[in-house]
Amino acid sequence: MPELADTPLAPRRVAVLGAGSWGTALAALIVRNGGQAALWGRDAAVIAGIESNHENARYLPGVALPESLRATIDLAEAMAGADLVLVVVPSHAFAETLRALAPFRPAHAGVAWATKGFEPGSGRFLHEVAAEVLGADVPLAVVTGPSFAREVAQGLPTALTVHSDDAPFAQVVAEVLHGPAFRAYTGDDMLGAELGGAMKNVLAVATGVADGMQLGLNARAGLITRGLNEMLRLNQALGGKAETLMGLAGLGDLVLTCTGDLSRNRRLGLALGRGQSIEDAVREIGQVVESVQTADEVMRQAERAGVELPISSAVRAVLHGELKPTDGLRQLLARQQKPEYPTDLLG
Repeated sequence: MPELADTPLAPRRVAVLGAGSWGTALAALIVRNGGQAALWGRDAAVIAGIESNHENARYLPGVALPESLRATIDLAEAMAGADLVLVVVPSHAFAETLRALAPFRPAHAGVAWATKGFEPGSGRFLHEVAAEVLGADVPLAVVTGPSFAREVAQGLPTALTVHSDDAPFAQVVAEVLHGPAFRAYTGDDMLGAELGGAMKNVLAVATGVADGMQLGLNARAGLITRGLNEMLRLNQALGGKAETLMGLAGLGDLVLTCTGDLSRNRRLGLALGRGQSIEDAVREIGQVVESVQTADEVMRQAERAGVELPISSAVRAVLHGELKPTDGLRQLLARQQKPEYPTDLLG
């Protein structure tokens, strides 16, 4: 990989915060692309395994990691000399992680994140949280799109997109990630990109439920398409760009998460559709399932904007135990016939 230009924003060292499957995969990608990455995590056993065995045995068992990838539980050590900070933690830990990194952030280092979801409780977009915690002068970017961590860690082909209000910074982040088997595009619609990354988790539960109930491929395709419609309608109401959701951040991520069994949210839906309890399903998955909290925040956004989201609403009710999956499906099928797209949806 050619060396990046010697500018303050051209990262030579990346602090990757969050040693779960996705953070580990992105840190490994950066190293394989010729960069330097320091991976930070709270779980001492996971970090020790990466350092000694070059494997994240808990989150990516059996995947060999680059020997030059460094891992630490010391946040100050991970941040020292960083030219770019990449936050890869669950949405419920996002604000806390930003507050923790702020004192250690080198003045020239921008902050990007590959976290998907909203701030729990408030429903705020993560770029709003980041701007409040870090200040208006820090370059910010969101990394999103159709990506299973295991496949990225294995070096399989993947395409993602980096959105930022700061075009040069988006380019810097994309160049760090871009490599022989990894295409990184750029955009300037942080709101739309974050909305797509959050909503697809909720809609993946719906398609998983339908597949768990063995309703067929027609039902799956219908749910994905009408789910995209819900994403577009809420996105329009909130001021995002339609083309963002027709690309990697929306349609791409939606299709992958709704159809791929590596998706934790799809697997949750499958379990619910087969009659398993949500508690047992989450325990069996063994990792954070973002849709459980995100469904509440999606509907909070929809209610504020006055947008009706029947599929997302049904998923929220199912996840709270207020509605059985079979009853949710019956309600969706009983809805009144109407045009597929209102004339004002896409302008």
